Amino acid sequence: MTSDGVGQIVLVRHGETEWSASGRHTGMTDLPLTRAGEDRALGLAAVLGREHFDAVLCSPRQRARQTAALAGFPDAQPIPELAEWDYGAYEGLTSPQIHAERPGWLLWRDGTPAGQTPGESPEQVRERARKVLRTVAERTPAGGRALLFAHGHFLRAVAVTWTGQPIADGARLALSPATISVLGHEHELPVIQQWNAPAG
Repeated sequence: MTSDGVGQIVLVRHGETEWSASGRHTGMTDLPLTRAGEDRALGLAAVLGREHFDAVLCSPRQRARQTAALAGFPDAQPIPELAEWDYGAYEGLTSPQIHAERPGWLLWRDGTPAGQTPGESPEQVRERARKVLRTVAERTPAGGRALLFAHGHFLRAVAVTWTGQPIADGARLALSPATISVLGHEHELPVIQQWNAPAG
């Protein structure tokens, strides 16, 4: 995946929700932020408010839209491709619960289970990440900057797609709620310039 002239992409994971605080996989379930999540999202404004962005996009889920608004970007444009990984039958479960029935399971390698409630495979998520980067390139001038508000697993997929790493390497990028990460360039190569940085 090439950067197609985009100078920098700032990634913001949404603030805490009840399920993220308890480690439950939250894909399609549309949860609001907790009070702590709202407070952390407000803290993002002090950092992001000083910056200029040519495009501001967000996931359609309310936790991402709330975070964008509280961070000072109420007009962030929702696009469906920025939604979180669809966990299918694993929605709402914690990793220990999944490992109890599927020892050794790793989302980034194994994806979600087939069956009546299938979710997304790692390659399907990778393809969505490619679409997001194409959309960013279309909406951002050469050398410009974009800001994305989205989710923990999906933003990790965007990062490894930007750098050309295998999708499985997303497992090695921990990403906490209400943090700021930056994708950019060094010697014309797409790189991760900053990762998982708190606002304060």
